[in-house]
Amino acid sequence: MIITLTIPGIPISKKRPRFVRRGKFVGTYNCQDTEEGKFKWELLRSILSHRSGDGPLIPANTPIGLNVIFYMPIPSGLSKRKLALLDFKHIKKPDTDNLLKFLKDCGNGVLWADDSQVWEVRARKIYDEAPRTEIVLKWECSLDRTIDIAKETGVGR
Repeated sequence: MIITLTIPGIPISKKRPRFVRRGKFVGTYNCQDTEEGKFKWELLRSILSHRSGDGPLIPANTPIGLNVIFYMPIPSGLSKRKLALLDFKHIKKPDTDNLLKFLKDCGNGVLWADDSQVWEVRARKIYDEAPRTEIVLKWECSLDRTIDIAKETGVGR
């Protein structure tokens, strides 16, 4: 099965955890909670037509192929000539792997049960006038797997 999702807005990269000192103790916190919440909300909105019931879109223990294109905004100082020389390839920060980390973490429980299910990844960053993230998910859904899922969930009893 193949599903294509489009998330509007500038792609977001995963940031490092922050540390805070409270007396003798050091704590950590995630400064991206609101960004992750907004991104998960957009993921949920985009998969509503593909999803039936609660839980992740793709069942656990299903290998997933992930193809992502991150459309980055064109900087105002970048001339059309320079953009043509770059062939629209985005080679600045944020790094592709940090963009992927954010996407895979936000997909947990929404797109898939756990991001360890993703066994194949292809990702690109390119400049575009409309910043967005396009995601293509590929997985096999066999009849045997459908029967197993029905048994696990108690459907058909």
